[in-house]
Amino acid sequence: MNAAGIIFSNLHDRHIPELTRVRTMASVPFACRYRLIDFALSNMVNSGISNISVITHNNYRSLMEHIGSGKDWDLARRSGGIQLLPPYITAHANSSNVLYSSRLDALKSISQTIHELREDYVVLSDCDVICNIDLEDVLRDHIAHNTDMTMVVKRLPVITDEEKSRVIFESDSEGRITDCNVRPQPGLREQNVGLNIWVITRTYLQRVVQDAIAHGYTSFTHDIVARNASRRNHRIYRFNGPYGDMSSLAGYFKESMALLRNHASWDALFNIAQRPIFTRVRNSPPTKYSDSARVKNCMIADGCRIEGTVENCIIFRGVRVSPNAVVKNSILFEDAYIGADADLNCVVADKNVVVRERVRLSGHPTLPFYIDKSTML
Repeated sequence: MNAAGIIFSNLHDRHIPELTRVRTMASVPFACRYRLIDFALSNMVNSGISNISVITHNNYRSLMEHIGSGKDWDLARRSGGIQLLPPYITAHANSSNVLYSSRLDALKSISQTIHELREDYVVLSDCDVICNIDLEDVLRDHIAHNTDMTMVVKRLPVITDEEKSRVIFESDSEGRITDCNVRPQPGLREQNVGLNIWVITRTYLQRVVQDAIAHGYTSFTHDIVARNASRRNHRIYRFNGPYGDMSSLAGYFKESMALLRNHASWDALFNIAQRPIFTRVRNSPPTKYSDSARVKNCMIADGCRIEGTVENCIIFRGVRVSPNAVVKNSILFEDAYIGADADLNCVVADKNVVVRERVRLSGHPTLPFYIDKSTML
């Protein structure tokens, strides 16, 4: 695939402030052993993209640790590979010394890197959506229609506040974008909901970035897509597979729990032989289950010690659940400790959390109880 990849790691941090206070959206843990960036990276690698840049903003230490040299994605290469781009890596890119707040500002901040690209096409991807998509098919559609920019969308009714945060794209009968709506009103009619994945011709991207710098444009949606809808060939590509939207903590909890209820969703994400989802590999010991352990419908990573009851839970590496503790409908991040006789329901516990003996905590599926990183309760 003659394309380069650009991933935005921080753009949607404000959607899940609980989880992104000490990390980027890209490095938010998901499904026992993955991070959200694994989906964007794997989609690109599975489509033959081997030159990938990740634009960072702040809080990217854990992202650097997760990606490392990129060997787990076969990106540890002398030519191409993966590179993390700190904000405003050249002095002239940010004379006001202000961090970017939009996608277009982020692209302007790496204008030199974009200018040096030699691939004919560029794939842009955010980290707030989980899906397993064949980007080669998107590129074939892009080339077949001689398109300047192709936006990946999914036909969905906009019925919740989370979906209202997405951009809706209007198109004609041939798929050409005619308008876009940033704040759609809820309704039952299905609409083209943007998944924040684009394929764009390199020369057009370079022209867009230079034009944005010259005219002070800041919004990719308003200043590029909507402004040029009648003059440029912007098209949609409809994705029909399952996807997860990380627009809030409740949305994150919902998409995580859906993996336990719907095996088809799990298979559509992780069990496609030609498009596996790669992640950082660790050599952890197997999880140990004591005689008193009671486990039902859970995803449990390596290196855990389960001595109590866990039901409908997602358990990351190194978690310990003590005897007589009951944990239901919850997500426990790495190295969490649940004391004896504790009772948790609808809880999201961040890394290194300690819940002491006989503590009772309960949230709701639409409002999970969140415990901040390294907190003792």
